[in-house]
Amino acid sequence: MTRRESPTFRVSVAAIVGTIAVFIYAALAAVQILVLNPLAFAPGKPLSQIHTDLAQAGEAIGTPLVLAILGLAPALAVLLMLLLSRQPPIGARAIGIGYASLLAFGAPAYFIASFGPGMALADTYLTSGADHSGWSFVLYGVSAGAIVVAAVLALVPQRGAGRQPLKQPTLAE
Repeated sequence: MTRRESPTFRVSVAAIVGTIAVFIYAALAAVQILVLNPLAFAPGKPLSQIHTDLAQAGEAIGTPLVLAILGLAPALAVLLMLLLSRQPPIGARAIGIGYASLLAFGAPAYFIASFGPGMALADTYLTSGADHSGWSFVLYGVSAGAIVVAAVLALVPQRGAGRQPLKQPTLAE
């Protein structure tokens, strides 16, 4: 068995890829909430002017809260990766389900994190609090795809599963 065929290697790769995917999702969500959406709310204005307008209206984006909410999934992804490095391999399939679930929960986390900043922008510019930048659809699409991936991994039988005959216990055991 080569190193790439070993279960430990597959688990490590799945955990690393999953963790990176969760970090990218959280980073894109943060950029969407803190940069892209405000720029879409006030086209033509620099971000510094938008923050000045918010401050004059008694509003704020709430960057620390946004980052705290969006930082939860990456923290859980790192924790999962660390736990997997100490446990015997449980299978890349189960790890895929775990990371896909974290990505799926990115949509509610994004909604919660973006609610306050969206309302602050809406109050300042007298418009709706809905996303004005289309990048949120990418985030929601990734979360929807992750739900499908998790369901497929959980429900579709693995190829080759069930081909190994069960060992019958003997009286000596």
